[in-house]
Amino acid sequence: MTQHTEQAAGTFAALCADDPELAALRADVRDFLRADQRAHGWRPAVDSWLSCWDEGFSARLGAAGFVGVTIPPRYGGGGRGHLHRYVVTEELLGHGAPVAAHWIADRQLAPALLSYGSEEQRERILPAIAAGRYFSAIGMSEHGAGSDLAAVQTKATKTADGWILNGAKVWSSGAHHAHHIVVLARTAPADPEHRHAGFSQFLVPRGADGVTVSPIELMSGEHHFNEVIFDGVFVADADLLGAVGAGWAQVTSELSFERSGPERILTTMPLLTAAIRALATRAELDAATRIDVGHLVARLVSLRQLSVSVARALVAGESAANQAALVKDLGTRFEQDSVELIAGLLERAHGDTELDPALEHLLTTARLHKPLFTLRGGTNEVLRGVVARGMGLR
Repeated sequence: MTQHTEQAAGTFAALCADDPELAALRADVRDFLRADQRAHGWRPAVDSWLSCWDEGFSARLGAAGFVGVTIPPRYGGGGRGHLHRYVVTEELLGHGAPVAAHWIADRQLAPALLSYGSEEQRERILPAIAAGRYFSAIGMSEHGAGSDLAAVQTKATKTADGWILNGAKVWSSGAHHAHHIVVLARTAPADPEHRHAGFSQFLVPRGADGVTVSPIELMSGEHHFNEVIFDGVFVADADLLGAVGAGWAQVTSELSFERSGPERILTTMPLLTAAIRALATRAELDAATRIDVGHLVARLVSLRQLSVSVARALVAGESAANQAALVKDLGTRFEQDSVELIAGLLERAHGDTELDPALEHLLTTARLHKPLFTLRGGTNEVLRGVVARGMGLR
């Protein structure tokens, strides 16, 4: 093998997540999912990390050791690496498992507590996250700010023994179920020369006096999103997350985990899998259909390799904000494109023949949720600005 070939092989290996240890873990997760589905009857779903809230499933998953994978054992977690969690995440999303209940706590709050939280917060919250029995929501976006978090207006004012919080957050997924809402608030006057300064994060109990959670329903009547009002809410000093004034740096770090994960490319995976299986049963498929399926799968594989590369960068302790923003942009656009591409392929292959009801349900749900894909975790327009600044273009 030439030096060039060896280098190419090493580069490709870095884009994969199929080491023997990871492969064994993948097999264990698949075994669990097959057994749990047989026992409890849940059905694979599109966008399951948002729409499928099942506290029983999260508890069973935690008991099996597949929640809190990266949390150290002294806090009840698995003590494994970020790539191990990546593999677990891939399998859960690929199978469309009902993971929404524990998702945000495991994905964002746990790493934040490990990086910035106090020891008291870690001991109090991390074991419950690892058990799949703790639920959190994110309070970042606001009506007047959207994805521009530097424009956040929610304020926290210092008192003798804590803080008084006033403001509103919007699009807070799962806030109506959450134990805590992680709120980004301004704790110092705005400085036009330093827009990202003066922010802090707080762990606000959903049941605290002055917290009002109101539903924002989809056209179908589904309730996942919320508006949360904070009216003179007292937050104890013990519930400050990290350092005063460090909120922006902390949020940026959290968003790298949120934006680069498999949920930015695998939201529609149950639909893709079911559709391709349905197409495979029709022997008369034309060449154009086979080519279109090939292109769809090739895009997915390429995006998956980009996502894995970001995961490896995070494992190495490297900053990956720009790469994560790029993966989120490309991945969520693929998710949106895939819905109508699959719909067109099915229409071409089946004509007026009715689809299997389960496949029809997946397609209908995907079409309903499609507009959300490029909004969550920062709109793609804002993310392109992040990438441009990272390249020195803005």
